[in-house]
Amino acid sequence: MYDDVLLQFALRGVELLSKDDPDLYELLAQEYHRQLGSLVMVAASSIADPSALLCEGMVTGNVTTEGYPGARFHAGCRVVDEIERLAVERARAAFGARYANVQPHSGTSANEAVILGLLRPGDTLLGLELGSGGHLTHGARASVSGQYFDAVGYGLDADGFIDYDGVARLARERRPKLIICGASAYPRTIDFERFRHVADEVGAFLMADISHVAGLVAAGEHPSPIDHAHFTTTSTYKQLYGPRGGLIMIGRDFDRPAPGGRETLAEMVQRSIFPLSQGTPNLSAIAAKARALGMVASPEFKAVARRIVQDARALAAALADRRHRILTGGTDNHMILVDVRAGGLTGAVAERALESCDIIVNRNRIPGDRTSVWVTSGMRLGTNSLAARGLGPEDMPRCADLIHRVLGAVKVRGDREFELDDSVRAAVRAEVREICAAFPIPRYPLPAGNGDGWGDGAAGTVRP
Repeated sequence: MYDDVLLQFALRGVELLSKDDPDLYELLAQEYHRQLGSLVMVAASSIADPSALLCEGMVTGNVTTEGYPGARFHAGCRVVDEIERLAVERARAAFGARYANVQPHSGTSANEAVILGLLRPGDTLLGLELGSGGHLTHGARASVSGQYFDAVGYGLDADGFIDYDGVARLARERRPKLIICGASAYPRTIDFERFRHVADEVGAFLMADISHVAGLVAAGEHPSPIDHAHFTTTSTYKQLYGPRGGLIMIGRDFDRPAPGGRETLAEMVQRSIFPLSQGTPNLSAIAAKARALGMVASPEFKAVARRIVQDARALAAALADRRHRILTGGTDNHMILVDVRAGGLTGAVAERALESCDIIVNRNRIPGDRTSVWVTSGMRLGTNSLAARGLGPEDMPRCADLIHRVLGAVKVRGDREFELDDSVRAAVRAEVREICAAFPIPRYPLPAGNGDGWGDGAAGTVRP
């Protein structure tokens, strides 16, 4: 109906940026090249589809409003109402939910909205300790969740798995109003059904934060919490390959009375987002969420999700074969936790040394860690981006070998300082570039004719 008006709009934006702000344009181009030429193994990262990123820069950003479709506080929302309804419909379909709210600005915003809607200052919540792999919003002292509420932390057993008996014991002792399950650094399957049994026993609500495994849940590669938890939250960029943002979903409990009995849980969430904790929604981000969620049901997405798990298991095994200590002995999802102390390293040194070779990981504290968050005793790896590029489990030994070569060659000069021979760095970077050229980012055009083996501008493809 409108021909190529959006294409013209996008091209005009790039033209104006290049002409009017060449400094910013150059920095953005540098970042594009950096991503093309890096092996990203950050567990919280993925690669958003260009069409989803485009939605974030669309004219929907010019619309200011508050409220929900059909009940806005500003005029001019006829079209954006339909965009938000489409995003809600796709979120419900992707996860089998009865209710979805697509307005949270982040996974943190989603978690805080549920907490603020349910609890009053001083109420008790029970969540996974930050040092055991939990998230700031699960009750950490640095967060609102830990400062305004009576936050109690549960931990892991001697083998590094969630201590479910300990969860039940703490719940009976402290009688929390809310139990939070989910993690930001836990490589094993979470038993949502078992958590619900504990919550029901003590009369608590259960919130499942699946930000790190949302793609696996949607693809059937990890058990779903939708009908076990009263609330399911997630970010939309880690494993849904979408924009920065969050979701709140409810399954069979959507029409259950909320505390006080004057509204349902779904109605409580609506109010908890707006007006309690957020104002105007980011309508461009909502459009991008709709696009990303629309791709979740595709066979290609399911193939990538399957490869995420296969890659993580293969990478963990390959690192273990090279005598690296893998926490819990392996992984069930996309995440691998490595104790780097055996090599005399810190997480900060490992992170920086690998980054200097274009291998991107992140330092991470591990259970029992006595170092600061700026140093840490471990590193966290993830396979979301590797799987999206098309690398399969047969490619993971090569990735593990690159990591091993770098860490084995590092000379530690302090908690965060190191030396690495230039010849090692150059050799590893060359091999990383070779892998990246063989597995280009899907649907991201490659630089044309730049003389470094990157090809002629053809888009990458995902290996089935």
